[in-house]
Amino acid sequence: MAVKVLVVDDSGFFRRRVSEILSADPSIQVVGTATNGKEAIDQALALKPDVITMDYEMPMMDGITAVRHIMQRCPTPVLMFSSLTHEGARVTLDALDAGAVDFLPKNFEDISRNPEKVKQLLCEKVHSISRSNRRFSAYSAPAPAAAPAPTPAPAPSSFGSSAAAPARPAPTPIPARAPVASASSPAPKRKAYKLVAIGTSTGGPVALQRVLTQLPANFPAPIVLIQHMPAAFTKAFAERLDKLCRISVKEAEDGDILRPGLALLAPGGKQMMIDGRGAVKILPGDERLNYKPCVDITFGSAAKSYGDKVLAVVLTGMGADGREGARLLKQGGSAVWAQDEASCVIYGMPMAIVKADLADAIYGLDDIGKHLAEACI
Repeated sequence: MAVKVLVVDDSGFFRRRVSEILSADPSIQVVGTATNGKEAIDQALALKPDVITMDYEMPMMDGITAVRHIMQRCPTPVLMFSSLTHEGARVTLDALDAGAVDFLPKNFEDISRNPEKVKQLLCEKVHSISRSNRRFSAYSAPAPAAAPAPTPAPAPSSFGSSAAAPARPAPTPIPARAPVASASSPAPKRKAYKLVAIGTSTGGPVALQRVLTQLPANFPAPIVLIQHMPAAFTKAFAERLDKLCRISVKEAEDGDILRPGLALLAPGGKQMMIDGRGAVKILPGDERLNYKPCVDITFGSAAKSYGDKVLAVVLTGMGADGREGARLLKQGGSAVWAQDEASCVIYGMPMAIVKADLADAIYGLDDIGKHLAEACI
C-alpha cells in the first residue's frame, strides 16, 4: 500500500517540485497540498495522510503552530523543511519539540541541480517516518495556544575547566506522551563509570532532552552525546540543552577535557574521539562514512580508552550506527543499554543492539535518565 503524503508549503514552486519527486516513487502517493498551517490542519483531518511534509514560514499560521494542532487532533508523522542556519536550527528544534519526527534542509538550488540525490533522500525519509511510532492515539503534545504570538522567521533557506558551575534552575518539563506498557529490565547495578556515552539519530533531539533533564547537577560521570545532525545545528542544540538541563552541555571542541556534570555534543559534520587522558579529539568528517558524527567511532574510542568503565546508551534512530561500537564496548566489559521499542520514534538503532544480543538492559525513554542517575556513583 502506498504511503499517503500531504505536502505543505506556501511556495507554489516548492510544492510542485516536492510533489513531483514524491509522486515519481510508485510506493508514495501525494494525496493533497496546503499553502499554510490552517489549510494543513484541515487537510490532515480530511485526508488522514501517513506523512506530512511541512514548511515553517507560512502566512496565516506557521508550521510549528500547525504541528502542535495536528499532534493534538490527528497525530501524524511530520517531516519539517529547514534552512541550514543557526536560526533555522532553533526553529527546527522547536518543531521537533512540538511533535515533528524529522527534518531535511531546504535548498532550492539542489532541487533543480541534483534531482536524483534529492529524490532518494526525500523518499527514504518519507518511507522511514511513515513507519515511526509518531502516529499514536495517546500522544500528548503541548496544547496549542488560542492566539499564538508571532515567532521570528528563520533566515532565507539556502535540501542540501573544572571550576564549580553556578547553581542551575530546575529544568523545563519536556512534553511527554502517555505511558506505554512495555517490558523493562530491572534497575541497574551501581558502578563507578568513567564515561556515559549516548548515541541517537531520528527522534534523538527530544529523546536526549527527556533523558538529560532528569540528571542532577552533581551527576558523577562525564557524558558524550552523538546525535546525527548537520554542522549548522549542533551548536544551537547544545545551547538549548544547556538551558534546559541542570548539568552543563556544550558542543565539543578539540582538546576539551571530560569532567563530571558536563555533556559534550559531537559537532555535526565531524567525528569525536576520546583518549585515555580524558581529552576529546575532533576530527574531520570522513566522506567514506555515512554518519558525521558516527556513534560507532566515538563508542570505539571509548572502548579503547576506558575498558570496562563505560556505560553506553543507544536511543531512537534509523539504521544500525552504534552496534559495532557497542560490540567493542561489550568485549571490554562495559555496559550497553537500549531504548525500548514502544518509546522509540524509530526502532532502528536500539533494535540493532538488541538483535545482536549486546543490550545489558532495555528501558523506556522516561526511565533512562532516572536509571542513569541511579547507576553512576
